[in-house]
Amino acid sequence: MSRKSLPMETQVEKIYVAVGNDIQDGCKTLAWTLRKWSSQPISIVLLHVSCNISKDIVYTPFGKLPASTVNEEKLEVSRKYEQEKTDKLLSKYIAFCGKVKAEILKVEKYEPIHKVTVDLMSGLRIGKLVMGMTFMKSSSWRSKSAISGSFYVHQYKPDFCELYIIYGGKLVVLKGNIDEGFMEDDQGIMLAKIREKPTLKNLVVSFFSEKSPGRRKKFSSPPSSNQDSPKNQWEDNVLKIENYFQHLLSLNLDEEKSREISDRLQTSPMEPDAPENTNSKMNAAEKMEALHSKIDEAHETIQLKRKEAKANADRHAKAEWAIILCNTRAEELETLIKEEVTQRLEIKKILDSEKELLYEVIRDVEESKNRLNSLMELQAELSNKLQISSMARSNAETQLEKAVVTRAEMVIEIEELRRQRNVLQRRIEFCREKDALGMVARLSELSCSYREYTAEDIRLATDDFSERLRLKSGNRLKVYRGRINHSTVAIKMLNSVNGLSQEDFQAKVRLLNDIRHPHLVAMMGFCSELKCIIFEYMHNGNLRDILFTTQRNFRKTNRNRVLGWHDRIRIAHEVCSGLGFLHSSEPRPIVHGQLTTSNILLDRNLVAKISGYCLTQHHDHYDLRSDIRAFGVLLMHMLTGMKWAGLIEDAITVDLATLVRVLDEKAGKWPLDLAVELAGLSMKCLSVNRELNIDLQIATVMEGIDELKKKADDLMARGGFEVVTNENVNIEDSSDVPGVFLCPIFQEVMKNPHVAADGFSYELEAIEEWLKMGHDTSPMTNLSLKHKFLTPNHTLRSLIQECQNKGSNLPS
Repeated sequence: MSRKSLPMETQVEKIYVAVGNDIQDGCKTLAWTLRKWSSQPISIVLLHVSCNISKDIVYTPFGKLPASTVNEEKLEVSRKYEQEKTDKLLSKYIAFCGKVKAEILKVEKYEPIHKVTVDLMSGLRIGKLVMGMTFMKSSSWRSKSAISGSFYVHQYKPDFCELYIIYGGKLVVLKGNIDEGFMEDDQGIMLAKIREKPTLKNLVVSFFSEKSPGRRKKFSSPPSSNQDSPKNQWEDNVLKIENYFQHLLSLNLDEEKSREISDRLQTSPMEPDAPENTNSKMNAAEKMEALHSKIDEAHETIQLKRKEAKANADRHAKAEWAIILCNTRAEELETLIKEEVTQRLEIKKILDSEKELLYEVIRDVEESKNRLNSLMELQAELSNKLQISSMARSNAETQLEKAVVTRAEMVIEIEELRRQRNVLQRRIEFCREKDALGMVARLSELSCSYREYTAEDIRLATDDFSERLRLKSGNRLKVYRGRINHSTVAIKMLNSVNGLSQEDFQAKVRLLNDIRHPHLVAMMGFCSELKCIIFEYMHNGNLRDILFTTQRNFRKTNRNRVLGWHDRIRIAHEVCSGLGFLHSSEPRPIVHGQLTTSNILLDRNLVAKISGYCLTQHHDHYDLRSDIRAFGVLLMHMLTGMKWAGLIEDAITVDLATLVRVLDEKAGKWPLDLAVELAGLSMKCLSVNRELNIDLQIATVMEGIDELKKKADDLMARGGFEVVTNENVNIEDSSDVPGVFLCPIFQEVMKNPHVAADGFSYELEAIEEWLKMGHDTSPMTNLSLKHKFLTPNHTLRSLIQECQNKGSNLPS
C-alpha cells in the first residue's frame, strides 16, 4: 500500500499564481489556472507582493504623507488597516480555489516588482508561474509600464520556469524584446505594443531646431482655408503632438542649464564691487576697462536671455498650435461620437427588428416542425389504417366468397324447401277438406279460442300456488303469475268470492269470452274446479305503481318506467276507448264500477288495457256516471302524478297558475294548452254527479280525448317538445330488446341459450320440454328437425352477460 501511495503523492504539482490587488482579474487568473490543470492533482501557491511600510512614509486616502506629520497611534492604525486589507484579499483568493489546496507566499517589495519576480523564480526554483497582468500594475517602478515589466520577466526568467501571462482571463503571448515588443492573444490579435520612448535630443531636434520665421509663423497662426483639411492635418502631425506631450511630461528638460544661468545672473552683479574693496587706488583706465568688461558680460547675458525668450516664444507657439489642433480634433471626435451613437441606436433598432423577425422565423420553423411531425404521425396512422383496411378487405373478400358459396347452397336449399312447401300445401288442402265438418262443429261450441284447464295444470303453472309467484292480493282476490303452454299468464282466483256458484262462474266465463277489445285484458282460459280465470300477462304492471311508486325494486316489479306527457295522453285515449266499448255493449251496457289506476294494466309496449271488469256484483248505485267520474279522476292522476284524498274538484281550480304548480314534472315539459284541455275534460267528467253534466256520455268524452290525442300527435311529429326517455328499464320488458336475446318459446331473455338443428337459439329448458313432448319439428319453421342434438351458444350467452354487467338490468 505504501509503495502505491507514494507515486500518487509525488504527482501533485505545485503551481505558483502571482495575483495583484484587483480581485476580479485575480479570480479570472485563478479560474484559468484551475481549468488548465483540472485533469491532474495540483496545489496552488498564491504569490502576492506588497509594498513595504516605511517608517518615513504613510499611505493615507490623501496619498503618501511623511510619517512625521502623523502621530504614532494613527501610524499604527494605518499599518494595521493595510495589513487587514491584504489578508482579506488573500482569503477571498483562498476561498475561490475551493477544494484545491492553496497556500500564500507574501513578499515585501524593496525594489521594482519585475526584478523581485525574477529573483523569486530563481531562488524558489519555481517550475510553473501563472502571472496576471494586474500583478505588474502594483509596481511603483516608473521607468517601465506593466507590459514592459511583463516583457522584462519574460526575457530574464530562468530556463526551467514555464511562464503563463494572463490578461482578462485569457492567455497572451509576448513577442519581441523589452524595447520593441508587442502582446497578442491566443487568436493572434495584437493587444498592446511597446514604443521607443523619445529622448530629449530628438524632441529638441523635432520641435526647437526650426529657426526660420516662416516655420514659426506656421505654428503660431491658425490654419488657413487653403491648407489641408483638419483630418489630414491631424494625421500628418499626430506623431509630433504625441512626442511633444511626452516631452512635456519629462522632468529633466534642461533643468541644470537653467540653474547655471540663474546662478550666473545672481552672482554676476556682485563682481564689480570686489575690486573696489580690494583696491581703491585703481586708476580711471582700469576702471573703464573693468566697466567695459562688465558691459560685455551684460550684453552676453542679454543675448542669452533673448535666445531663451525666443525659444520660449517658439515653444509657446508650438503649444498653441497643438492646443488648437487638439481642440479641433476633439470637436471632430465629439461630432463623430454623436454620429456613432445615432448610428448605433439605428443599428440597435434594426437589430431588434431583425431579432423579432428571427424569432418569428424560429416560431414559424417550430410550428412547421410540429405540423410536419403531426403530418408524419397522421401518415403513419393512415398507413396503419390502410394496412388494416387492406387486411379487412382481404378478409371481407374471403367472407364474400364464403357468402357466395353459402348463397349457392341456400338457393339449392330454398328450392328444396319450395318443393316441400308445395307438398305440404297439398297435404293441408287435403286435411282442410277432411276436417271441415269437425271444425265447424267445434267452432259452434266455442265462439272464441279459450280452453278449460285442470286443477293440476293450474298447480303446475303456479308452482303449487307459490308465494314467490303471487302478484297481488285484495280483499277477496288472489293473482298469480304462471306459465301455460310456454307463455306467461296471470291467474285470478275467484274461489274466495262468497256465494259464487258454479253456474255464476260459468256465466262470467262466457261473458268474459264474449268481450274482445284491444284495450281490455283478454281471457285465455279457466278452471272450473278451482274457480280461477286465466288472463294474458301484462308485463309492465298497473298504472298506479308507475305513477305513484318511483323507487320500487325493479327486478321484482318491473315498474320503474317514467311516462311522458304524450304517453299519458295516449293511455287516457286507450282507457277511454276500452271504457266506451263496455258502455256500448248489447243488449245492455257493462259498468266497470272499479275503474282505478290499479285496474289499468300495461303490456310490453306500454299499451293500456282495462282489467277487473265483470268480476264483482254491481248494486243499484253503480251506473255509467260512476265510470265517467272515475275516468275524470284518472285524468287528474295523469296530470298531477299524485294521489288525491277527498273531493278532487274542490282541491283544484283550473287556472294556468295553479295548473303549472301541480303538473307532474316526471312527465317532462307539458304543453300548457294541451294540459289545460286535459284538465278541463277531467273537471267535466268529475262534475257529472253535480247535475251539471248529468247527461254526459262516454262517447262525448271520447270525442274530446280523441281530438286532444290528435293535437299531441301533431306536436310530437313537429318535434316541438321534449320527450321523456325511460332509463333503467328492464330489457326483458322493453320493446327495444334485441330479438336474438329472447327465447322464441318463452319470449324471455335467455339464461342458457342452445342452438337446435333448425339453426335457432332457444332456452335449454324450453327446447328440452318441446322435444320431450314428442315434437320432431322446429318451433319456428314447423319443418322436421334433422337431429335432436343441442349445442351451447357461448357467444350469445357472453353478449347477454355483458349487457347484464354493463347495468342494462337484464335478469340474472
